[in-house]
Amino acid sequence: TAVAADLSQALSECVFKSNVSLEVKKQDPSKSTVDDLPPIVLVHGIFGFGKGKFGSFSYFGGAEKKDERVLVPDLGSLTSIYDRARELFYYLKGGRVDYGEQHSKTCGHSRFGRIYEQGKLKWHYPQWDEDHPIHFVGHSAGAQVVRVLQQMLADKAFEGYENTSENWVLSITALSGAFNGTTRTYLDGMLPEDGQNMKPLCLLQLCRLGVIIYDWLDIPLLKAYYNFGFDHFNLSWRKAGLWGLVDCLLGNAGPWATGDWILPDLTIQGSIKLNSNLQTFPNTFYFSYATKRTRKILGVTVPSGILGIHPMLFMRVLQMSLYRYPTDVPPPYKGYRDEDWQDNDGALNTISMTHPRLPIEHPSCSIVNDSDCQPLQPGIWYYKIVEADHIFFILNRERAGVQFDLMYDNIFERCRKHIFRKTSQTLPNEAP
Repeated sequence: TAVAADLSQALSECVFKSNVSLEVKKQDPSKSTVDDLPPIVLVHGIFGFGKGKFGSFSYFGGAEKKDERVLVPDLGSLTSIYDRARELFYYLKGGRVDYGEQHSKTCGHSRFGRIYEQGKLKWHYPQWDEDHPIHFVGHSAGAQVVRVLQQMLADKAFEGYENTSENWVLSITALSGAFNGTTRTYLDGMLPEDGQNMKPLCLLQLCRLGVIIYDWLDIPLLKAYYNFGFDHFNLSWRKAGLWGLVDCLLGNAGPWATGDWILPDLTIQGSIKLNSNLQTFPNTFYFSYATKRTRKILGVTVPSGILGIHPMLFMRVLQMSLYRYPTDVPPPYKGYRDEDWQDNDGALNTISMTHPRLPIEHPSCSIVNDSDCQPLQPGIWYYKIVEADHIFFILNRERAGVQFDLMYDNIFERCRKHIFRKTSQTLPNEAP
């Protein structure tokens, strides 16, 4: 449906865009005011895409048009949280994506990826540093990508960039953020025993086969339109050959052989492993929108309705609300209870989206209205539970209606007016 709508829209906008671009070039206004603003970077989730992919279709439903300084990177839609965080750094700072020598060897892919420079794939904020920090807004797995990136900055994990710090990130806003994993992964085929491997027959196995064939065929027109992000695994027939395809299909090669893809990171066990190395930093502002499409009737958790839930997600909401962790395997963490994980939005459990809480709980504060937390205090996860499914605030702006505009207006307003890092300033008459 999205592709069909995009093709018709692209045809109607083709002439319009060319005319507008000519007018913009003629105007050439001064950009000093806009360029002084910290960028707001929108980071997509699983199966997502950034600007320039999927034609003219917007993952964030056009929310990027609400501010003059918004960036929408295109990261791997099924690649691991780690790999996506590395890609995001070089998308902003520039240079050739370096996945790290040790990680690349362990996971069996090339160390280097695409190059961001002045050209087709240009850098987007080369001045990025502690004096020029960035606001990040992440949807679903995109929120966890930003957290991993901030930790990498704090750990100075990028070779050739010894001055990075956590203060390069001014704020993180999560939309249905995948902080603590989801039981949906087990329903789709991840083994609850370890959260790393898949069942022999499951939906994820079917997805794996489709992605392998798509990447092996390596049709330029299709890859330019949508890319799963596994180019650094060299799955193309040009590099892998026929035997490479067979190896991947048998599970002996590729990201599924080493676990370097998104689904293991979204299990509860995978999220706990990630979170054990991630901090909430004292100078960064945090805000989270947790979504929920369930309610309790006579003590039983059920979908909150039919009309308010996307048809793709209704059965998922029901499945997740009825899910029970297998009793014959160890629970994912001490104190796990099925009832805590029943509220969900069709993709993630609500308990997982509020704030990082596993393996240790980070400072948090629940609010009802956005105005309840003004001014924001850094180092605390403010979270608000919203009645919405997992894709309510992305893809289709018309579906969310006025709630779409209200939420994104609040996000951008916090970034522009209420979130700023306090610095001591020297007044003119106090100059040394």
